Amino acid sequence: MTTKRPIYFDLETTGTFCDSDRIVEIAAFDPERERSFQRLVHPGVLIPEEVIRIHGITNEMVQNEPSFKTIGKDFIEFCSGDIMLVAHNGEQFDLRFLIAEFKRYKLAFPKGWALVDSLKWARKYRKDLPKHTLQYLREIFGIPKNNAHRALDDSIILHQVFTLMTDDLTCEQILEKGEGIFELYQEEKGAHVSNNAPELFA
Repeated sequence: MTTKRPIYFDLETTGTFCDSDRIVEIAAFDPERERSFQRLVHPGVLIPEEVIRIHGITNEMVQNEPSFKTIGKDFIEFCSGDIMLVAHNGEQFDLRFLIAEFKRYKLAFPKGWALVDSLKWARKYRKDLPKHTLQYLREIFGIPKNNAHRALDDSIILHQVFTLMTDDLTCEQILEKGEGIFELYQEEKGAHVSNNAPELFA
């Protein structure tokens, strides 16, 4: 029986609207293979100054970088095998942007990809906490401060936080819980997700 392995990932973008904004950084951490992935992305649009103040990624930093058409293929290669992607607020943010960029550049999700939204997981299983932001959870679990709002740093922190939240559960057991779980798949008309809101990405 093939066992899924977790890959923790995070995005930085030009804004919050996946139809008009674009990814400017994508990063991932694969703890089982002890590998990391981090790429800046040329978004094809300008990064607003108010967004630059949040993540620190400037237009000059991305002007000579490849588009997501290239970076997306690199990300797929990094995530080879039977995997479970984990993203904090993945349903409302990362998943929407990932699918928008995959559709935009006609990239296909490999068979077997699934995504867990660790924010939804935390809200269900840690109802004792007043809030569930990644940085708040980091503090609660006593994890040292990181370079917040940079994708690789946040991916590594997410791995530490989610591992503590899920204890010794396997990826299969996490997926069986069914909280914030999305299976990514491909149809002729484009990339989609299963679960409760595939029409958001039609």
